[in-house]
Amino acid sequence: MILKQNQIFDNISLASKPRVIKVSPKSDMSIVWIDIWDVQSGSNAKILINRCFNVRRYIATIQRANMNPGILQCKNCWKWSHMTFLCRIQGSKCVKCNSPHKSENYHKFGWCCKANDKINPLRLETKKEKPCSHFFKCSNCRGDHQADSNQCLFWRHRFNREWQQRKYTEIHENRSKSIHSGVNSELQQWLWRISKFLCRMFAKTP
Repeated sequence: MILKQNQIFDNISLASKPRVIKVSPKSDMSIVWIDIWDVQSGSNAKILINRCFNVRRYIATIQRANMNPGILQCKNCWKWSHMTFLCRIQGSKCVKCNSPHKSENYHKFGWCCKANDKINPLRLETKKEKPCSHFFKCSNCRGDHQADSNQCLFWRHRFNREWQQRKYTEIHENRSKSIHSGVNSELQQWLWRISKFLCRMFAKTP
């Protein structure tokens, strides 16, 4: 690990894995967030702040981060911006397939992990001790990953509340348009069938 190769981190223990965030999608610079174990006086942090160290041919500077816990993700419905105990949905949603069951019971209730001999090719049962190899769309950004993945756009913007609110609004508007479009299409089909039926009835009338 690069941090452990530098002497200033000799007596420092990380509280979690470092998190790397690009400054912007088109930037060649990144910010690495690290959490360390420290005492109340903050003596370990004082050793690191404003110190520099080499990362290959680059020089990194350690700065104090502003207190920002980020936006919370509910562990019940896997949506962002509310705490788990304040979730309004009944039951739980699976983090992988978004079906109404707890994530730890995915192998038991997930349809893709159950055997099915009525399709071609046959689908074999996924053993409980083996990870699921199937893919689903994220319930938040519709990406090819599960809802708590660090590949999710919402996870990457977990410190940007305005972006998340704007994105959720956009998703809801697109969903409403899709529903209205489907309803209008179905209504037009029914009107066409009724008019066709009435034309036949009048044609048979002497």
